[in-house]
Amino acid sequence: MMRRGARGPAVAEVRARLTQLGLCPATAEDPLVFDDVLDHAVRSFQQERGITVDGIVGPQTFRRLEEARWQLGDRVLSYTPGHVMSGDDVTELQRRLSELGFAAGRQDGLFGPQTDTALREFQAGVGVTSDGTCGPDTFRAFDRLVRTVSGGNATTLREHITLAELQTGVADKVVVLDPGDGSGADVCHAIAVRVEGRLAALGTQVLLTRALQADAPDDRARAQFANETGADIVLSLGVNHVASPMPNGVVTFYFGDAHGGAHSPAGRILAELVQEELHARTDLLDCQTHPRGWDLLRLTKMPAIRVEMGYLSNEADARRLVNPAFQDTVAEGLAAAVTRFCAPR
Repeated sequence: MMRRGARGPAVAEVRARLTQLGLCPATAEDPLVFDDVLDHAVRSFQQERGITVDGIVGPQTFRRLEEARWQLGDRVLSYTPGHVMSGDDVTELQRRLSELGFAAGRQDGLFGPQTDTALREFQAGVGVTSDGTCGPDTFRAFDRLVRTVSGGNATTLREHITLAELQTGVADKVVVLDPGDGSGADVCHAIAVRVEGRLAALGTQVLLTRALQADAPDDRARAQFANETGADIVLSLGVNHVASPMPNGVVTFYFGDAHGGAHSPAGRILAELVQEELHARTDLLDCQTHPRGWDLLRLTKMPAIRVEMGYLSNEADARRLVNPAFQDTVAEGLAAAVTRFCAPR
């Protein structure tokens, strides 16, 4: 964990990577010191990547910095079970495959089985050895084709197929509820338990990522839990707490590029339904829905959203959130949104 005031070779490494991305000046009074200039560059990078903007270089920010250093063609890409390659070059590979009509999976920068299958299909189609290894021959094939062929959107099509498969009623679904930790842990868990009761009554299998007193796993562990349990939907519940008492309201996030690029269509629909239900049932300010690249949203294979149900740092929101009747109302809204999302069309 590095933040303003830190010092050492790791700080210099972070500075060098941000300089390479054009976010930090090449010169510094002391490159080993985490100064205001580097703090601003880190925050800009976090903003661009859709992760929490706090100026702290923790595991998630450093991992995204590592991924950002790779451009397509810098290294040979392939799928290795148990050691999945990740990076901006993988994202670009997925984007190109998708444009050419190959279902490479969500553009999440993770070289998984779907990307491997799509790459092999592409290689077979252009006469390159179909070995799932994206090397010089494959790069040249892309250069020849991408200039003339575009418009495919296999990722969006696949997500709509997934959505259609989910729209068979809520009774047979598996929903993972992820109650947040920290200062709002009690509130999040109380609402999660209420949602669990309502969905269970409809025949839904509900799994919680943690018990009330248990330590909270990190985003990657929670995403892995959802993937391994074969969940259909992930609802991550949280409450905000910031230094200022002014911010207030409810906001919902789904996986996507904060600058309008690739996103999860099914996740966006679910987020909009949740936001609509909570805004209609409560007097919380509607802060709308937004795409983010957080690991929990990026690494899950199913529609996943993060709902921030208010601000404990705001007096009015805090008063609502600790009220059991209000918690019931929020739980009803969340359960109704999931039911609508899964309703047959």
